[in-house]
Amino acid sequence: MNDMHKILSSKTQTSQYAHDTGEMPGSAASSSHQAFEQLVSRAVQLPGQVPVGIVWPCEEHALEGAMDAAQRDIIEPVLIGDKSAIVSVAQASGIALDKAVFIDATTPAEAAQKATTLVREGRVKALMKGSLHTDVFMHAIVEAESGLRTNRRISHVFVLAVPGYKDLLFVTDAAINIFPDLDVKRDIVQNAIDLHNGLGLGVPRVAILSAVETVNSKIPGTVDAACLCKMAERGQIQGGVLDGPLAMDNAVSIEAAKIKNIVSPVAGRAQILVAPDLESGNMLAKNMIFMSGADSAGIVLGAAVPVLLTSRANSVQARLASIAIGALYVHHLAGGQG
Repeated sequence: MNDMHKILSSKTQTSQYAHDTGEMPGSAASSSHQAFEQLVSRAVQLPGQVPVGIVWPCEEHALEGAMDAAQRDIIEPVLIGDKSAIVSVAQASGIALDKAVFIDATTPAEAAQKATTLVREGRVKALMKGSLHTDVFMHAIVEAESGLRTNRRISHVFVLAVPGYKDLLFVTDAAINIFPDLDVKRDIVQNAIDLHNGLGLGVPRVAILSAVETVNSKIPGTVDAACLCKMAERGQIQGGVLDGPLAMDNAVSIEAAKIKNIVSPVAGRAQILVAPDLESGNMLAKNMIFMSGADSAGIVLGAAVPVLLTSRANSVQARLASIAIGALYVHHLAGGQG
């Protein structure tokens, strides 16, 4: 959140995290959906299993996706929580736990703290939220002394496969930073660019969104957009092609960009959509998910390891996709060629 409210604000950040990262499964096929599925296929083909800490997977929805990924040999699931409760859920749901490693914890808070310890010890390379509250999970991650903060601001990326759109769309930040200032937006943009490149999707076209495509001092987001583009020109943001401010229509519609006479390598063809604030970003992502039938995955970046922030509304398939993306990014960060 904005300063985390002063805390940040086989192989074939606190209770103000008032958001939901759910999605609607069963979307129509498109080239972007095929790209989405290819990420999962690539993760299956990675050499070795990525050890992922699944924090408090004490409900079926939190356990099934992780164990599905384990059965596909994508991850080594390290289940951190009440072992008896986890085993009981697995037995009731018919979920095999033969590939699981257990780290016992009596409470969600203890599980989250043990998870960060496992990261610092190098025993797990990514974390995934189970059935504990997001504020408990993220508090352990951003805690000043024992957390996983880095010099980079933590931010969330929705990875969306939208019917009718050629490329995967990254929407950021729609889950953590409420009112990001320019410096925070720089990190938000860089995190998303790094993920796009790290997943092998190429140099991304980044649209800094606003309500209009011209700089207007009365709309602060347009000024930030212009500054971010200049920062990219000066090397303060690297690895992507930026343009902004761009309204949503001329960011994703070539025809709309032509009507507005916008000549840009990004306009009409954006791959990363950077929202001016959490509310607009969250509504944008949810609109695509629930109204347009987009498939979605989500990942938190900027911490010491990738963090998979899922919710009870997430389908098993969405959890699997998030895990696959996390595994691919872990492999990239380790110097692999995922």
